[in-house]
Amino acid sequence: EVQLVESGGGLVQAGGSLRLSCTASGGTFDDYAIGWFRQVPGKARERLGCVSSTEGSSYYGVSEKGRFTVSSDIAKKTVYLQVNSLKPEDSANYYCAALELYCSGYEVSWGQGTQVTVSS
Repeated sequence: EVQLVESGGGLVQAGGSLRLSCTASGGTFDDYAIGWFRQVPGKARERLGCVSSTEGSSYYGVSEKGRFTVSSDIAKKTVYLQVNSLKPEDSANYYCAALELYCSGYEVSWGQGTQVTVSS
């Protein structure tokens, strides 16, 4: 089964940028779409974006406003989430998930998350 590890979170000032990484091991990378999500304690998980070899990149909700970019490096089995013009409300735990084949597929596995804190 595919396993995912996120990295790249941290403390950043408002207006800054971060690139989060989601690196996969095990499984066959092309068998999965990789989705990015975020969650603040006490609030619902928010879907941000997804990438698959067959569908390319898709964006949802707040990420449709152009500050978020999802990309992948197949050779490194890594999917990235670039977030620009960070706002304090972007503070959350960011997760990636492996989805079966397509971005609409069921969730196969999750990473442990990486915390992003944006200071005003």
